[in-house]
Amino acid sequence: MSNELPRSVPIRVIDANAPESSNARLHEHEGQDGPRSLGQPAPCTLFVGETPISEAEIAREMQHHRSMKPEQSRADAARALVVRELLRRESERLGVPAEVTPMERETEEEAAIRAILENELEDRVPTEDDCRRYFEQNQERFRSPDRIRVRHVLLAAAPDDVGARLQARSTAEKLIGELADHPERLDEFAMRHSACPSKEQGGDLGWLTRGQTTPEFDRQVFRLREGLAGFPVESRWGYHVVRIDEMDGGQPLTFADVHDQIADYLALQVRQQEIQHYLMMLHERYRVRGLDDIVAAAA
Repeated sequence: MSNELPRSVPIRVIDANAPESSNARLHEHEGQDGPRSLGQPAPCTLFVGETPISEAEIAREMQHHRSMKPEQSRADAARALVVRELLRRESERLGVPAEVTPMERETEEEAAIRAILENELEDRVPTEDDCRRYFEQNQERFRSPDRIRVRHVLLAAAPDDVGARLQARSTAEKLIGELADHPERLDEFAMRHSACPSKEQGGDLGWLTRGQTTPEFDRQVFRLREGLAGFPVESRWGYHVVRIDEMDGGQPLTFADVHDQIADYLALQVRQQEIQHYLMMLHERYRVRGLDDIVAAAA
Protein backbone atom coordinates (compact mmCIF):
# COMPACT_ATOMS: atom_id res chain seq x y z
CA MET A 1 0.00 0.00 0.00
CA SER A 2 1.44 3.38 -1.02
CA ASN A 3 2.26 5.91 1.70
CA GLU A 4 1.95 8.84 -0.76
CA LEU A 5 -0.58 11.45 0.19
CA PRO A 6 -3.36 11.97 -2.32
CA ARG A 7 -2.70 14.84 -4.73
CA SER A 8 -4.62 17.94 -3.79
CA VAL A 9 -7.10 19.03 -6.44
CA PRO A 10 -8.37 22.57 -6.04
CA ILE A 11 -12.15 22.83 -6.13
CA ARG A 12 -13.95 26.06 -6.78
CA VAL A 13 -17.45 26.30 -5.37
CA ILE A 14 -19.83 28.11 -7.69
CA ASP A 15 -22.54 30.15 -6.07
CA ALA A 16 -25.76 29.21 -7.81
CA ASN A 17 -27.30 32.54 -6.76
CA ALA A 18 -24.47 34.63 -8.20
CA PRO A 19 -24.67 35.99 -11.76
CA GLU A 20 -22.82 34.02 -14.45
CA SER A 21 -20.35 36.82 -15.07
CA SER A 22 -19.19 36.65 -11.45
CA ASN A 23 -18.59 32.90 -11.61
CA ALA A 24 -16.74 33.29 -14.90
CA ARG A 25 -14.31 35.79 -13.37
CA LEU A 26 -13.36 33.23 -10.72
CA HIS A 27 -11.56 31.23 -13.43
CA GLU A 28 -9.95 34.09 -15.31
CA HIS A 29 -6.52 33.59 -13.75
CA GLU A 30 -6.52 29.84 -13.28
CA GLY A 31 -4.09 27.69 -15.22
CA GLN A 32 -2.38 30.59 -16.99
CA ASP A 33 0.85 28.60 -17.10
CA GLY A 34 -0.74 25.80 -19.16
CA PRO A 35 -1.50 25.81 -22.87
CA ARG A 36 -4.52 27.89 -23.81
CA SER A 37 -5.88 28.26 -27.32
CA LEU A 38 -9.60 28.91 -26.93
CA GLY A 39 -10.26 32.52 -27.73
CA GLN A 40 -6.63 33.25 -28.55
CA PRO A 41 -5.47 34.64 -31.93
CA ALA A 42 -4.40 32.08 -34.53
CA PRO A 43 -0.60 31.65 -34.69
CA CYS A 44 1.29 33.67 -37.26
CA THR A 45 4.68 33.17 -38.90
CA LEU A 46 4.01 35.06 -42.13
CA PHE A 47 4.40 38.83 -42.41
CA VAL A 48 4.33 41.50 -45.09
CA GLY A 49 6.18 44.34 -43.42
CA GLU A 50 4.57 44.44 -39.97
CA THR A 51 1.25 43.10 -41.21
CA PRO A 52 0.66 39.51 -40.04
CA ILE A 53 -1.04 36.86 -42.18
CA SER A 54 -2.36 34.28 -39.73
CA GLU A 55 -2.69 30.54 -40.12
CA ALA A 56 -6.45 31.04 -39.96
CA GLU A 57 -6.32 33.27 -43.05
CA ILE A 58 -4.10 30.76 -44.84
CA ALA A 59 -6.48 27.92 -43.93
CA ARG A 60 -9.43 29.84 -45.40
CA GLU A 61 -7.50 30.58 -48.59
CA MET A 62 -6.43 26.93 -48.99
CA GLN A 63 -9.90 25.97 -50.25
CA HIS A 64 -9.04 27.84 -53.45
CA HIS A 65 -5.72 26.00 -53.92
CA ARG A 66 -6.42 22.28 -54.05
CA SER A 67 -3.42 19.95 -54.05
CA MET A 68 -2.58 16.32 -53.33
CA LYS A 69 -0.29 17.56 -50.53
CA PRO A 70 -1.74 19.85 -47.86
CA GLU A 71 1.71 21.44 -47.52
CA GLN A 72 1.58 22.47 -51.17
CA SER A 73 -1.95 23.81 -50.79
CA ARG A 74 -0.78 25.82 -47.76
CA ALA A 75 2.21 27.19 -49.67
CA ASP A 76 0.05 28.21 -52.66
CA ALA A 77 -2.47 29.88 -50.35
CA ALA A 78 0.26 31.75 -48.45
CA ARG A 79 1.82 32.93 -51.70
CA ALA A 80 -1.55 34.20 -52.98
CA LEU A 81 -2.22 36.11 -49.75
CA VAL A 82 1.24 37.69 -49.83
CA VAL A 83 0.77 38.83 -53.43
CA ARG A 84 -2.63 40.29 -52.58
CA GLU A 85 -1.20 42.21 -49.62
CA LEU A 86 1.79 43.46 -51.63
CA LEU A 87 -0.43 44.80 -54.39
CA ARG A 88 -2.85 46.32 -51.85
CA ARG A 89 0.01 48.19 -50.17
CA GLU A 90 1.40 49.35 -53.49
CA SER A 91 -2.01 50.57 -54.62
CA GLU A 92 -2.22 52.68 -51.45
CA ARG A 93 1.28 54.05 -51.97
CA LEU A 94 0.46 55.06 -55.54
CA GLY A 95 -2.95 56.42 -54.65
CA VAL A 96 -4.58 54.13 -57.17
CA PRO A 97 -7.91 53.49 -55.35
CA ALA A 98 -9.05 57.06 -55.90
CA GLU A 99 -8.50 56.80 -59.64
CA VAL A 100 -10.07 53.45 -60.50
CA THR A 101 -13.71 52.56 -61.16
CA PRO A 102 -14.39 48.88 -60.42
CA MET A 103 -15.65 46.79 -63.30
CA GLU A 104 -18.62 44.44 -63.02
CA ARG A 105 -18.33 42.12 -59.95
CA GLU A 106 -14.96 43.68 -59.09
CA THR A 107 -14.15 44.98 -55.61
CA GLU A 108 -12.32 48.27 -55.13
CA GLU A 109 -9.22 46.33 -54.05
CA GLU A 110 -9.35 44.13 -57.18
CA ALA A 111 -9.82 47.22 -59.35
CA ALA A 112 -6.80 48.87 -57.73
CA ILE A 113 -4.67 45.76 -58.29
CA ARG A 114 -5.74 45.61 -61.95
CA ALA A 115 -4.86 49.29 -62.37
CA ILE A 116 -1.41 48.77 -60.84
CA LEU A 117 -0.57 45.99 -63.26
CA GLU A 118 -1.90 47.98 -66.21
CA ASN A 119 -0.03 51.15 -65.23
CA GLU A 120 3.22 49.75 -63.91
CA LEU A 121 3.90 47.00 -66.44
CA GLU A 122 4.70 47.82 -70.01
CA ASP A 123 2.90 45.87 -72.72
CA ARG A 124 5.73 44.57 -74.88
CA VAL A 125 4.72 43.35 -78.31
CA PRO A 126 6.99 40.65 -79.82
CA THR A 127 8.74 41.74 -83.00
CA GLU A 128 8.44 39.94 -86.31
CA ASP A 129 11.98 38.67 -85.81
CA ASP A 130 11.06 37.29 -82.37
CA CYS A 131 8.12 35.39 -83.85
CA ARG A 132 10.07 34.02 -86.81
CA ARG A 133 12.96 32.94 -84.59
CA TYR A 134 10.56 31.03 -82.34
CA PHE A 135 8.91 29.39 -85.36
CA GLU A 136 12.23 28.23 -86.80
CA GLN A 137 13.33 26.78 -83.45
CA ASN A 138 10.05 24.91 -82.92
CA GLN A 139 8.79 23.92 -86.36
CA GLU A 140 7.99 20.36 -85.26
CA ARG A 141 5.26 21.76 -82.98
CA PHE A 142 3.40 23.46 -85.77
CA ARG A 143 1.40 20.86 -87.67
CA SER A 144 -2.25 20.56 -88.49
CA PRO A 145 -3.97 18.01 -86.19
CA ASP A 146 -4.11 14.34 -87.10
CA ARG A 147 -7.52 13.37 -88.41
CA ILE A 148 -9.36 10.21 -89.37
CA ARG A 149 -12.51 9.50 -91.35
CA VAL A 150 -14.69 7.15 -89.31
CA ARG A 151 -17.77 5.04 -89.98
CA HIS A 152 -19.46 3.12 -87.19
CA VAL A 153 -22.46 1.19 -85.99
CA LEU A 154 -23.52 1.94 -82.41
CA LEU A 155 -25.08 -0.93 -80.46
CA ALA A 156 -26.57 1.11 -77.61
CA ALA A 157 -26.61 -0.02 -73.98
CA ALA A 158 -26.85 1.94 -70.74
CA PRO A 159 -23.66 1.98 -68.63
CA ASP A 160 -25.36 0.30 -65.66
CA ASP A 161 -27.29 -2.34 -67.64
CA VAL A 162 -24.94 -5.35 -67.55
CA GLY A 163 -27.20 -7.61 -69.54
CA ALA A 164 -27.75 -5.07 -72.30
CA ARG A 165 -24.03 -4.38 -72.57
CA LEU A 166 -23.20 -8.07 -72.89
CA GLN A 167 -25.81 -8.38 -75.62
CA ALA A 168 -24.51 -5.26 -77.41
CA ARG A 169 -20.95 -6.60 -77.36
CA SER A 170 -22.08 -9.98 -78.66
CA THR A 171 -24.02 -8.36 -81.51
CA ALA A 172 -21.06 -6.11 -82.37
CA GLU A 173 -18.72 -9.11 -82.56
CA LYS A 174 -21.17 -10.89 -84.85
CA LEU A 175 -21.41 -7.87 -87.18
CA ILE A 176 -17.62 -7.53 -87.30
CA GLY A 177 -17.37 -11.17 -88.35
CA GLU A 178 -19.87 -10.64 -91.17
CA LEU A 179 -18.23 -7.38 -92.31
CA ALA A 180 -14.86 -9.10 -92.55
CA ASP A 181 -16.35 -11.17 -95.40
CA HIS A 182 -18.80 -8.56 -96.78
CA PRO A 183 -17.46 -5.03 -96.10
CA GLU A 184 -20.05 -3.53 -98.48
CA ARG A 185 -22.81 -4.30 -95.94
CA LEU A 186 -21.72 -1.58 -93.47
CA ASP A 187 -24.35 0.86 -94.79
CA GLU A 188 -27.02 -1.79 -94.33
CA PHE A 189 -25.90 -2.69 -90.82
CA ALA A 190 -25.82 0.98 -89.81
CA MET A 191 -29.40 1.50 -90.98
CA ARG A 192 -30.63 -1.67 -89.27
CA HIS A 193 -28.71 -1.65 -85.99
CA SER A 194 -27.14 1.73 -85.19
CA ALA A 195 -28.54 4.00 -82.47
CA CYS A 196 -26.53 6.95 -83.78
CA PRO A 197 -28.07 9.62 -86.08
CA SER A 198 -25.17 8.92 -88.47
CA LYS A 199 -27.01 5.77 -89.55
CA GLU A 200 -28.78 7.95 -92.14
CA GLN A 201 -25.36 8.45 -93.78
CA GLY A 202 -24.37 4.81 -93.52
CA GLY A 203 -22.64 5.39 -90.16
CA ASP A 204 -20.30 8.08 -91.57
CA LEU A 205 -19.01 10.41 -88.83
CA GLY A 206 -16.88 12.37 -91.28
CA TRP A 207 -13.39 13.64 -90.48
CA LEU A 208 -12.58 13.64 -86.77
CA THR A 209 -9.73 15.29 -84.92
CA ARG A 210 -8.71 14.48 -81.35
CA GLY A 211 -11.11 15.73 -78.73
CA GLN A 212 -14.22 15.89 -80.92
CA THR A 213 -15.93 12.79 -79.55
CA THR A 214 -16.54 11.09 -76.20
CA PRO A 215 -13.08 10.78 -74.53
CA GLU A 216 -13.02 6.98 -74.23
CA PHE A 217 -14.14 6.55 -77.85
CA ASP A 218 -11.69 9.19 -79.06
CA ARG A 219 -8.80 7.56 -77.19
CA GLN A 220 -9.40 4.17 -78.82
CA VAL A 221 -10.20 5.09 -82.42
CA PHE A 222 -7.06 7.19 -82.79
CA ARG A 223 -5.02 4.07 -82.02
CA LEU A 224 -6.62 2.06 -84.81
CA ARG A 225 -5.16 1.37 -88.23
CA GLU A 226 -6.99 2.03 -91.45
CA GLY A 227 -9.73 -0.51 -92.13
CA LEU A 228 -12.22 -2.48 -90.03
CA ALA A 229 -11.43 -2.75 -86.32
CA GLY A 230 -11.25 -6.40 -85.32
CA PHE A 231 -12.97 -5.83 -81.96
CA PRO A 232 -15.89 -3.75 -80.64
CA VAL A 233 -14.95 -0.32 -79.32
CA GLU A 234 -16.60 0.34 -75.97
CA SER A 235 -17.92 3.72 -74.84
CA ARG A 236 -20.45 5.00 -72.32
CA TRP A 237 -23.09 4.69 -75.05
CA GLY A 238 -22.53 1.00 -75.71
CA TYR A 239 -20.34 -0.86 -78.25
CA HIS A 240 -19.26 0.38 -81.66
CA VAL A 241 -18.38 -1.45 -84.84
CA VAL A 242 -15.74 0.88 -86.29
CA ARG A 243 -14.07 1.25 -89.66
CA ILE A 244 -11.38 3.82 -90.41
CA ASP A 245 -11.88 4.83 -94.05
CA GLU A 246 -9.01 7.36 -94.29
CA MET A 247 -6.17 8.68 -92.15
CA ASP A 248 -4.47 12.03 -92.48
CA GLY A 249 -1.36 12.70 -90.41
CA GLY A 250 -1.02 16.40 -89.61
CA GLN A 251 0.70 18.52 -92.24
CA PRO A 252 3.41 21.12 -91.49
CA LEU A 253 2.03 24.63 -91.06
CA THR A 254 3.61 27.74 -92.56
CA PHE A 255 4.83 30.73 -90.57
CA ALA A 256 1.86 32.73 -91.87
CA ASP A 257 -0.52 30.06 -90.52
CA VAL A 258 0.79 30.38 -86.97
CA HIS A 259 2.09 33.95 -86.78
CA ASP A 260 -0.74 35.27 -84.57
CA GLN A 261 -0.60 32.21 -82.31
CA ILE A 262 3.14 32.67 -81.77
CA ALA A 263 2.80 36.42 -81.16
CA ASP A 264 0.11 35.86 -78.51
CA TYR A 265 2.20 33.15 -76.82
CA LEU A 266 5.37 35.25 -76.69
CA ALA A 267 3.46 38.30 -75.43
CA LEU A 268 2.00 36.19 -72.61
CA GLN A 269 5.44 34.82 -71.70
CA VAL A 270 6.93 38.31 -71.53
CA ARG A 271 3.99 39.54 -69.45
CA GLN A 272 4.39 36.72 -66.94
CA GLN A 273 8.12 37.41 -66.62
CA GLU A 274 7.47 41.11 -66.02
CA ILE A 275 4.90 40.29 -63.33
CA GLN A 276 7.38 38.00 -61.57
CA HIS A 277 10.08 40.69 -61.62
CA TYR A 278 7.61 43.29 -60.36
CA LEU A 279 6.47 41.07 -57.49
CA MET A 280 10.08 40.37 -56.50
CA MET A 281 10.65 44.13 -56.32
CA LEU A 282 7.57 44.46 -54.06
CA HIS A 283 8.85 41.59 -51.87
CA GLU A 284 11.98 43.61 -51.19
CA ARG A 285 10.16 46.93 -50.75
CA TYR A 286 7.71 45.60 -48.16
CA ARG A 287 9.88 42.92 -46.51
CA VAL A 288 8.07 39.60 -46.77
CA ARG A 289 9.02 37.23 -43.92
CA GLY A 290 8.12 33.58 -43.40
CA LEU A 291 7.03 32.70 -46.93
CA ASP A 292 10.29 30.92 -47.82
CA ASP A 293 9.88 28.59 -44.84
CA ILE A 294 6.29 27.72 -45.83
CA VAL A 295 7.34 27.04 -49.44
CA ALA A 296 10.32 24.96 -48.28
CA ALA A 297 8.02 22.80 -46.12
CA ALA A 298 6.06 21.89 -49.26
CA ALA A 299 9.13 20.79 -51.24
